[in-house]
Amino acid sequence: MTRRSLLAALPAVAAAQSRVKIAFLGLSHSHAMGKLQVCRQSGGWEVVAAADPDKTRVAKAGVPLASKEEILRDPSIQVVAVESDVKDHGRHGIEVLEAGKHMHLEKPPADTMADLERIVRLAREKKLLVQGGYMWRHHPGMHAIFDAVKQGWLGDVHMIRGQMNTLVDARARKDWARFRGGQMFEQGCHIIDALVRLMGKPARISPFLRHDGKFDDTLADNTAAVFEWARAIAVITHSVLQPDAGQHRMFEVMGSNGTAVLRPIEGPPKLEIDLAKAAGPYRKGRQEVALPAYARYVGDMAELARCVRTGSALNVTLEQELDVQRAVLAACGM
Repeated sequence: MTRRSLLAALPAVAAAQSRVKIAFLGLSHSHAMGKLQVCRQSGGWEVVAAADPDKTRVAKAGVPLASKEEILRDPSIQVVAVESDVKDHGRHGIEVLEAGKHMHLEKPPADTMADLERIVRLAREKKLLVQGGYMWRHHPGMHAIFDAVKQGWLGDVHMIRGQMNTLVDARARKDWARFRGGQMFEQGCHIIDALVRLMGKPARISPFLRHDGKFDDTLADNTAAVFEWARAIAVITHSVLQPDAGQHRMFEVMGSNGTAVLRPIEGPPKLEIDLAKAAGPYRKGRQEVALPAYARYVGDMAELARCVRTGSALNVTLEQELDVQRAVLAACGM
């Protein structure tokens, strides 16, 4: 190799060396393939392998097959993404941390408080990163709302509303019925994550878990929860009975100086702010806020790769992960 060709090759070599090696423990979760695709398209990640009981699923994903034990023993793998069935998240999360690896832990991160508490203890003891899989933590519309609340532009917040509905087939209903919270546990947790990180720990949570669909199962398919703080209240509703539900998913924050509403949350997102008096970058009255391009999982995986490389902390703390989990379980009667 000549000096010129060596110098030309150095940037590519450096880029390859800076990529973080990740393996997927399970590919059965509905978010798994999307996150796998993001990692494969990113210059920050190298996807090493995937383990899943369904070998056909791994083959279709085009990822080298490995066993769980091989992934956990491999010293070159820095991060494991737990994308298995929800019932296995807590157990797999503990195993990943015991093996000494950073982790992206799909939502909900566990179905008990004890499992997540153990995960947090292990992460702190071993100084490992644990990133929760809630998908709107890097949503530009959510960021804008959080900023408006933090800066006081909406005034004193007194009411929050959120909704994430869908329509699922009989097979999904059976899987989701495994947990008492049903739709509140499966998808409502995304809204609860944003709500608790915005407002802090609620003083009281009242769940309403109903089975109203005409199906021969036990799924809590029409659910709501009321969250209370000293001077604010939130009402979130989640069902699996609404056709074309995506365009109706929303997150709304009301304050003494105005309202911010993100509706729809995706596809593409639309944020409107309505103020009684001009505040910050916003004028008086109703206005649509221009948002940068958004795609699921991109910001999350970029943040995790950066924090692994630099040793910096994630935006969401382990204490916040615990607060969110407590709220999710309370809203699900679990």
